[in-house]
Amino acid sequence: MSIVLVHGIGRQLDGSVTLHARLFPALSQGLAFAGRDVAPEDVTVAAYGRLFRPEAEVLGPETYYDADDIDEGYEQDLLRVLWERAAEVDDRVVPPGEETLFRSPAWVQRALYALSMSRFWSGVGERAFIGDLKQVRRYFTDDALRAAAQAEVVAAVTPRTRVIVAHSLGSVVAYEALCAHPEWPVMTLVTLGSPLGLRHLVFDRLRPVPVKQDGVAQACWPRGVGNWTNIADAGDLVAVVEDIRPFFGDRIKQIRVHNGSRAHDMLSYLTDAATGRAIAEGLSG
Repeated sequence: MSIVLVHGIGRQLDGSVTLHARLFPALSQGLAFAGRDVAPEDVTVAAYGRLFRPEAEVLGPETYYDADDIDEGYEQDLLRVLWERAAEVDDRVVPPGEETLFRSPAWVQRALYALSMSRFWSGVGERAFIGDLKQVRRYFTDDALRAAAQAEVVAAVTPRTRVIVAHSLGSVVAYEALCAHPEWPVMTLVTLGSPLGLRHLVFDRLRPVPVKQDGVAQACWPRGVGNWTNIADAGDLVAVVEDIRPFFGDRIKQIRVHNGSRAHDMLSYLTDAATGRAIAEGLSG
């Protein structure tokens, strides 16, 4: 496969087959805008979402989340960051105040209500949103799950793979897998709507661990990668830090796109000509 796609958060009901059917037309369109075509058999999807799907149970209860299920620590910290970010980019979201954030025991419910007003989370139920928070927390705290997610990328990469395109949490999975496998033939990494620059919750938890150089934390560059393009919509809540060059190096080509109300959607990113050009350049070597 010449191209490996790595999906983002919340795809626990999908696998590589269903995701290929969903993502390939958008990828093909973006490449067409860039003057390049691609065959379906040249693209595969590293699908790690199923790792978050509970095992089937006979008459087992269905998981139901509400505000009380957002755990203190990582999950509440991530919720706080997303609320702050949503208020910055969407005037429909009431910003958190100091009292709301740090003194009120009901701040979690207020945060969920505020986020429900945002264009970004339009149509996303509270239960699904809380499940997404838990997916991110589990990736960074469950070593076995983290290894299993990266193993999906390992299984998808072949000697023919030249480009990895990774979205959202998938950009973290792909980055760590690439750092662990400098021998791979992959020369181009394209990250979409990535949270890699989010200090404390993401960046500081990466493996390899970022190290300080002249007092500034710097992450490892995936050694086998020659070209890295990071693409973000300025209104994408997950790409909290839009420009990740200060953390990973100026070799990254940083591009801003405009996805409208679907700022974080992977399909919107894939259909943009800028994404198509970055992938096409990678295929051309």
